Amino acid sequence: MEQKQLMKQMMDFFHVSFDNAYNANALLQDQFERVTYTFLEQATWMPNEGRQAIDKWVQSYKTGRDNFKKYMDKSYKEVDELIGG
Repeated sequence: MEQKQLMKQMMDFFHVSFDNAYNANALLQDQFERVTYTFLEQATWMPNEGRQAIDKWVQSYKTGRDNFKKYMDKSYKEVDELIGG
């Protein structure tokens, strides 16, 4: 098998593996978010400042997660172009 083709197949496999792991992690984080907000609905004792801090935390990890995914997709695309895919 040609080395370039082998490298392309390896990178495709790594990209698919990354996407699957990323999606599984995103599902877990989204589920945790739903559990957290369900808890907050029942936690009448929590002040608004605490709720706002949790909202900012949730938005921060979502932004970071999305930025990481964009960076990885861009990197995989650049490698694909580099090996002539």
